[in-house]
Amino acid sequence: MPQTNQYDYIIVGAGSAGCVLANRLSADPANKVLLLEAGKRDTNPWIHVPVGYFKTMHNPATDWCYLTDPDPGIAGRRLQWPRGKVLGGSSSINGLLYVRGQREDYDRWAELGNQGWDYDNILPYFKKSEDQERGESEYHGSGGPQKVSNLRLRRPIADHFIAGAQECQIPLNDDYNGEKQEGIGYFQQTAHNGFRWSTAKSFLRPARKRSNLQIVTKAHTTRVLFEGKKAVGVEYLRGGKTIQAHCNAEVLLSAGAIGSPQILQCSGVGAPSHLQSLDIPVVHRLPGVGENLQDHLQIRLVYKTSEQTLNDELNSALKRMKVGLQYGLFRTGALTLAASQVTIFTRSSPEVERPDIQFHMQPLSADKPGEGVHDFSAFTASVCQLRPESRGTIRIKSPDASVYPSIQPNYLSTENDLRTAINGVKVARRIADAPSMAPYIIDEYVPGTAYETDEQLEMAVRLFSQTIYHPTSTCKMGHDDQSVVDDKLKVHGIEGLRVVDASIMPEIVSGNTNAPTIMIAEKAADMILAG
Repeated sequence: MPQTNQYDYIIVGAGSAGCVLANRLSADPANKVLLLEAGKRDTNPWIHVPVGYFKTMHNPATDWCYLTDPDPGIAGRRLQWPRGKVLGGSSSINGLLYVRGQREDYDRWAELGNQGWDYDNILPYFKKSEDQERGESEYHGSGGPQKVSNLRLRRPIADHFIAGAQECQIPLNDDYNGEKQEGIGYFQQTAHNGFRWSTAKSFLRPARKRSNLQIVTKAHTTRVLFEGKKAVGVEYLRGGKTIQAHCNAEVLLSAGAIGSPQILQCSGVGAPSHLQSLDIPVVHRLPGVGENLQDHLQIRLVYKTSEQTLNDELNSALKRMKVGLQYGLFRTGALTLAASQVTIFTRSSPEVERPDIQFHMQPLSADKPGEGVHDFSAFTASVCQLRPESRGTIRIKSPDASVYPSIQPNYLSTENDLRTAINGVKVARRIADAPSMAPYIIDEYVPGTAYETDEQLEMAVRLFSQTIYHPTSTCKMGHDDQSVVDDKLKVHGIEGLRVVDASIMPEIVSGNTNAPTIMIAEKAADMILAG
């Protein structure tokens, strides 16, 4: 017989959203809260070193290590999709980049019928969570749990890149999270005093000792328990045992854009034809579960340079030892680097109304994280489309929740997505050819000058593109036939069940997704506590 326990709220997933919920809901001692996390505690020291994502991504001890289905849009390739499997979730293994998106993103959510999700209504939640080292302002908060700091690592090649972009009429912008996003500047990051500041550290750590909050790690949730159309608890596996936990108030799924739809489908909530094909009894017809998948696809350009880059600081054991010593003694140097140093938000062509592409510039280059830097001086400038039209799916392949679902992004499946990607490469090349940049460029290493015509660039985009790790929208918020939750994040047609994570985004935001996910959870906590 399964073991069973009783709570008020059960939160599934201790990631960017789940840690926020655990903190805010347990702040009232009358609420008995259970937080379930399939991964382990965040004790791996590489989690806390900013550049440690090189060690934690693609590592099964901290990463789910998902793999997409072959995707025809990218020449039939399968891409690795890292997702955090540890306290803090992806905020413990991501690139630390703090980006909110554009005002218009959230106003668009409201235009789609989601009341209270326009920019003016969500800005206070960004500010509530934030402890921005620049201090409090119209756009920033001070004193919140989430540390946000300026990037301290500077290298000459990055300054040349910034100057080159300005020569291409891209304005300097010191705060892309402020009044306007458009322009070029250094990233803001979720770090403090040289350490990563995940949501496990920012939100969960202050709440850990509360007697009304129970945190259970290595607990893999397999399904939601229902009485009719009411969620009354969850079932999870831990240490080979099946355990049931029941709740008086609500089950809150915060398992992410892959995990949340998978749990719903395994629980009998989804498209009936799909569920019945797997012999899963249908609890509630909700065909949008797992649909509407969106992600940012990046095209990485690597340039060999005559200017030394971080490659030269990391290309020998002795140099790496020196870098490690610098970090250990002073919390400075290369190990404090976020996933990228400089960002650009700009337009892929003059007719575009607002920025539709983003650059991530790194003063180093590698074939992929974890494989070490190249043995030559180089930098990387990746460019992604901010608001792709392509839509993919997450669909379970088995009633067994331990079996990974089918992930089909359907990248580059519209003409506009393909055209934007090609134009993004052209913008990158214009910057490389700018007067402040060109003297330092030896060669375009990837994709290379063999790709020149639009037809050749299309081939390069399909062959060399990679995910930038921003899956969203698979339990989208709204009121149409494909919506999964309403604007209170309550699952349509089900009582006592909400989804609170990046999967609820009706449309992906124009930028990195960690900060918006924290905001979503802050707003959700207020709505939950309001009843």
